[in-house]
Amino acid sequence: MPSALLPGTPADTTQIAALIALCAAAFTFVEYNSTYPSLVEFRDAPPFNRIRFFALFAAVMALTVIARGKVEPSTMTRLFDLLGARIAEMLDFPYSPVRLVVLMMPRDADPALVESVRTAAGLSYLVSIISLAAFVLILRIKGWPRSNSSFNVWTNLPTFDPTTGGDVVARLTRDGQINIILGFLLPFVIPAFIKLTSEIFNPISLANPHTLIWTMAAWAFLPSSLLMRGIAMGRVAQMIQDKRRRSYAEAHGLQPV
Repeated sequence: MPSALLPGTPADTTQIAALIALCAAAFTFVEYNSTYPSLVEFRDAPPFNRIRFFALFAAVMALTVIARGKVEPSTMTRLFDLLGARIAEMLDFPYSPVRLVVLMMPRDADPALVESVRTAAGLSYLVSIISLAAFVLILRIKGWPRSNSSFNVWTNLPTFDPTTGGDVVARLTRDGQINIILGFLLPFVIPAFIKLTSEIFNPISLANPHTLIWTMAAWAFLPSSLLMRGIAMGRVAQMIQDKRRRSYAEAHGLQPV
């Protein structure tokens, strides 16, 4: 989307981006239409992957429209820029992830660049929070992933081997907690790490609109994705534990409460 909508993008860049997008689309199509899974998790437990996809899509689209308005302003780009700036102001409070992203910029950075980074960070972070809240709401209201139907751990967690490493419930709970901890810490750790290694990772490169869009989208999307994955794995562990309790009660002639 940035390669297609931002003016001044070289033709080679657009072609490479289109090729990567076609390869990703082909992989997704094959993965969802094959019997045996490979890498995609929770493919049979919608709308987990749909929420993540639309969250990333919304963040990239909004940042692309704002970046386009810097060169070719219009009513829509002004609206997105205004909303993004207001959202960034609301989320830019002491010790917030957005404030840390702003602080990672060099002191001699252009004020316009700092403002663009603040707007992109605030808008992306808001989208990630909304997507996480939507997933938790669906999990609570609809009992994701539908407790009245079977759940295939191998199909939905192809990278998780339930036959090794001890009890499945304990491993799923542990992995889920690790994902939740990482998802909570990454928005704070990444800006601090870039600040400490500013000689290697130059934040001034965010002046490029493509770099700014994908960096801020990834900075907000990866933690929320880890949080959702951790919550989902905890939910799977709870389902397995409930199934064990029912099986144990039936084996001993007891009725579940």
